Amino acid sequence: MESANWTASVTEFILLGLSAHPKLEKMFFVLILSMYLVILLGNGVLILVTISDSHLHTPMYFFLGNLSFLDICYTTSSVPLILDSFLTPRKTIPFSACAVQMFLSFAMGATECVLLGMMAFDRYVAICNPLRYPVVMSKAAYMPMAASSWAAGSAASIVQTSLAMRLPFCGNNIINHFTCEILAVLKLACADISTNVISMGVTNVIFLGIPVLFIFVSYIFILTTILRIPSAEGRRKAFSTCSAHLTVVVVFYGTILFMYGKPKSKDPLGADKQDLSDKLISLFYGVVTPMLNPIIYSLRNKDVKTALRNLVSQKIFTQ
Repeated sequence: MESANWTASVTEFILLGLSAHPKLEKMFFVLILSMYLVILLGNGVLILVTISDSHLHTPMYFFLGNLSFLDICYTTSSVPLILDSFLTPRKTIPFSACAVQMFLSFAMGATECVLLGMMAFDRYVAICNPLRYPVVMSKAAYMPMAASSWAAGSAASIVQTSLAMRLPFCGNNIINHFTCEILAVLKLACADISTNVISMGVTNVIFLGIPVLFIFVSYIFILTTILRIPSAEGRRKAFSTCSAHLTVVVVFYGTILFMYGKPKSKDPLGADKQDLSDKLISLFYGVVTPMLNPIIYSLRNKDVKTALRNLVSQKIFTQ
């Protein structure tokens, strides 16, 4: 009964964000807004191109369209809230809205981990078993693969969000973050969170560890196959088909490792500076990767560049 009263007493959370650095808020508002608009434009154009150009109606570009749509959803679940917090003196969010935002962010992040693994499998089959590619990666196969990525990410997010929101909160409702990031919210609970920690650990193994291992093994086979190609031109063409995906994987997982792998400062002054740097790294992680994805695929993929030129030329001639 007491636990229920604690939970009911917290009707909203206060997002700390950059409250201690008001001068930075205006600068970052302009910067993050600009990056968000680039994300919407870049990923929106990439989705339009993969749908409109019949040459891109293949498993690889179907997954790419899903990745672009996911990046739009991921940033939209958090960036408007962050931008609003930069302009609002009192940065509050209702308890229910916090739960929804936490669910969407976690679901999109988990889905992207699985989707990148699916894309690695697509490149593995295309390069290592090209004759079987039309059979293995048929429409009946790649569409359920994409759907299962979304379903798995959503299911994991439902579990983690429900476990977090069921915890009692005893009055300390200040989240030291820009959004309702699940780890920041768990720190406010006044109950044992060992179940949440174990559950998060299992989820991290499933959605981070297994996809990374799968991608790593896939690219070992891919690189081995490419090195066996006798001609330099053949090796270059084979590698160009997976270089964009490999670049996105390195950026995505490299940022995660940088965020959570660096040592914590024990000095109070250093801890304050690190707290600010951790927030900024987390902020840019949420917008830089989705912004870079369409740029990487546009610059490193000949088919996408050709489709973009065709789309632009069609618009010019129709006008």
